[in-house]
Amino acid sequence: MKARVIVTLKNGVLDPQGKAIEGALDGLGFGDVGSVRQGKVFDVELAGADEDAARSELEQMCEKLLANTVIENYAIEIV
Repeated sequence: MKARVIVTLKNGVLDPQGKAIEGALDGLGFGDVGSVRQGKVFDVELAGADEDAARSELEQMCEKLLANTVIENYAIEIV
């Protein structure tokens, strides 16, 4: 089973890397970009076919390693 985990900063958390990307895009002539927020994507392949068990295991992975839940949100997509 394949899954995608998307980790993004929570609203209100400063995103200096997103601001740097925003400035670089403006410098490259993409002035229509209003704002940029960066994040992380993890493609995870799991053994087994139980979607509920996979989602539970992925949530544990996020809580323990993939996301800093103090400042980041995560979303899990089972493919």
